[in-house]
Amino acid sequence: MYNETSQGATPAHSLPELLDAWRQLRENEPGLRARDLAARLGVSEAELVASRCGDGVTRLEGPWPALVEALPELGHVMVLTRNDSCVHEKKGCFDHIEIPGIMGLVLNEAIDLRLFLKHWVFGFAVREESRGRWLQSLQFFDGDGRAVHKVYLTEQSRHDAWAGLVARFAAPVQSPLLELLPVEDPLPRRLDDGQVDVDALRERWGRMRDPHDFFALLKKHKVTRTQALRLAGGDYARRVGNDAIRVVLESAAASGLPIMVFVGSPGVVQIHTGPVRNIKLMGPWLNVLDEDFNLHLREDHVVESWVVRKPSPEGHVTSLELYDAAGGQIVQVFGKRKPGVPELTEWRALADGLPGRETAHA
Repeated sequence: MYNETSQGATPAHSLPELLDAWRQLRENEPGLRARDLAARLGVSEAELVASRCGDGVTRLEGPWPALVEALPELGHVMVLTRNDSCVHEKKGCFDHIEIPGIMGLVLNEAIDLRLFLKHWVFGFAVREESRGRWLQSLQFFDGDGRAVHKVYLTEQSRHDAWAGLVARFAAPVQSPLLELLPVEDPLPRRLDDGQVDVDALRERWGRMRDPHDFFALLKKHKVTRTQALRLAGGDYARRVGNDAIRVVLESAAASGLPIMVFVGSPGVVQIHTGPVRNIKLMGPWLNVLDEDFNLHLREDHVVESWVVRKPSPEGHVTSLELYDAAGGQIVQVFGKRKPGVPELTEWRALADGLPGRETAHA
């Protein structure tokens, strides 16, 4: 918790001192992203946003399903989902929203999301100046203060709908203080390699009927994602070089091959489906800079890259999966596909042709 008696990670900072430090850092290093600003100040991103309540920031209160179902009112927007190593931005309109419980879907090719609303703990409406422009956004955070999803207005948005939506979901108490909550580990018990029944793991993998069954397999065998890939090996998972993502993006851009790019936070998986065109390398960042889709990937964060095959009724589904030093998934890439339709042979050939790498235990 960050409060006026200095409970945050920045020692002996009052709330005014935090705001002064934030303004000075933004002025001195205007290119810093919000997450990096917060890290430099020793607080979570949610705490930093909350500290500005009443000064361009309105604290929001759910129910989050109702708020998501109201987002079509804003028209054309940009949605942003990121993790520590990858930022995924898509432009379009919210449509075909289904939220039967704490999980939900937004299903269209422009904005395609999987929602895990138990991780939507804090929400804010933010109006701020950035590089000479005024930005308006809705920002949602997990209990530990990590951003899980953001929705930005664009020039084509229905700006007249903004104030009404914010007023409907504004919290009755606009406190700048935030009480952070622990976030449950999705895999609290993990086995060492030698404790895993590898034959049973591979047998269950082969019986999967849908790639979405993979997380249940991890829980059943008490293994992490990279551990499962390493142990299953063979015809299920093959380690490739960490330049594979650049090869795939550049090859897809050159050929026009439509792909699917998945990036997740704890609260959202955001998906791009379609071609990619403009691939640019800028320092450590590998970027897709298309009109309605941007991807920003820290290539130097990629520690393991795998070509993975999972069974489906239409034949196996192939993905390229990237992982960081902690075994966290950074991004997944598939060929464009729909349920009931086999994956594209061009995508399978591209993935299968990626050079392999030694799969020695890390």
